[in-house]
Amino acid sequence: MQPLAFSKELLPVGSRRDGDRERPRAVSEYLIERLVLGGAEKLCFVISPGKSDILEYYGGGVFSARVFYSVQPHASGLCDAIFRALPLIAPDEEVLVGLPDTIWFPEDALARLPSGGMSFLLFPVEHPELFDAVVCDPLDQVLEIQVKQASAASSWVWGAFKMTGGILAELHALWLAREQRDEYVGTLVNAWIAQGGGAVGVRAGTSYVDVGTVRGYREAVALLSEPAPAEAAAGGRACTALSGAALREPERP
Repeated sequence: MQPLAFSKELLPVGSRRDGDRERPRAVSEYLIERLVLGGAEKLCFVISPGKSDILEYYGGGVFSARVFYSVQPHASGLCDAIFRALPLIAPDEEVLVGLPDTIWFPEDALARLPSGGMSFLLFPVEHPELFDAVVCDPLDQVLEIQVKQASAASSWVWGAFKMTGGILAELHALWLAREQRDEYVGTLVNAWIAQGGGAVGVRAGTSYVDVGTVRGYREAVALLSEPAPAEAAAGGRACTALSGAALREPERP
């Protein structure tokens, strides 16, 4: 999407009502809304040094959650980015992870992920080779994550995931032991599973769009112009009660 005059996470996609007026909506607001619906009470935005406009846009709070920031000095991959939030997380806390340039449905899908372990929110896509395809056994246990692999064995890809702070610390320790060579979460999780870790894949997603490309942007605009997708279409099996976190407009317009 670059070059833009602002961070791509603030790209206007769709709109929302703000009182009696309609205003553009930054693409990252979709993920934030879904995190809060999933129970998040504090958010950590991991940003590069040049993305101060994100801090200016969201300030110290958005919807009903407090906001914190961590700076990733260099673009060193998703694993490095996620682990920069570790100082803010206690071992017994539940952690939700999502990508701020994606739009997916249903909005409350994160609330369907079980607590106390590691689980991936899965979405069906036409081209899984462009994403991280998740291969599960008949009991929905994750066998392998195929990172941008041609002829992927599954058409279901992860769009977000949940784990405990303790598991996040375990993954960090393994990442360090592997000399930080894992750029993608999928390869690190594969190594963790090989050492005895376990994760569940939850097929609760119905639609998933990566807005990081012009093609993805057009798909997002088309998706948002459609009626809301039926939440029951994917039939997710692992469910938890929806958090009662109250939503409100971002403090910084």
